[in-house]
Order: sequence, then structure tokens, then C-alpha cells
Amino acid sequence: MNLKKNIIEVLKSCYDPEIPLDLWSLGLIYDINITENEKHDNEVLITMSLTTPGCSMGQHMAEDIKSKVSNISEVSKVEVSITFDPPWNPEMMTESAREKLGFGMVNKTKEEPKIETEWE
Repeated sequence: MNLKKNIIEVLKSCYDPEIPLDLWSLGLIYDINITENEKHDNEVLITMSLTTPGCSMGQHMAEDIKSKVSNISEVSKVEVSITFDPPWNPEMMTESAREKLGFGMVNKTKEEPKIETEWE
């Protein structure tokens, strides 16, 4: 198994304490950047978001990620960066996560009806 897949499997064991789903399925993990340093060790930078900017559990989730990913033997260093660009939305969740939380299917091809206005 390659390192990135191994990290993803570990991320599937990290949960948002307020939502009974893992961070990967929630779509909160935006990027996994793996670089090899001069000692040929792997340093990992994980960029994630939170469901809301005011989420008080962000630091807890970041520490959980660091702790668990650090246990992978091929990883020498883990950093977790939190961003809100782009802002998280339910469409970022996996289909099964949306179903579990009652969001149902996401129709990405649906266009909003255009509202005609007299000034156009």
C-alpha cells in the first residue's frame, strides 16, 4: 500500500466529535502533501477545513490527525493546517456520508432557475 493510501485509511479513523462520521467522509480533508526531506524521511502536511469557522473542536481534530498519522512508520513529521478556502459545504461529503446525515443525493448539474427582473 502506498503512503498516501495508508494516510487516508488512518484519516478514516479520525472523527468529528460533534458528527458521527470520519473526517475523510465528511470531506474535511482538502490536501495531503508528502515530501521527502534530506534524511529521506517523509514529512506530511495535511490541509483540512471545519464544518463552520466557529467550530471549537478544530484543534482537537488536528491533534488527533497528527497523533494517528505520526504512528505510521514511514512518517517522520506531521503538520495539520486548517483553512476555510474554499468554505466547506455538504456537497464535499461522500455520498454515503450525505445519506447517513440525511442530505440525500447532490445534483451538481441542477441549475437554479433564472429570475427575470425588469432592469436586465
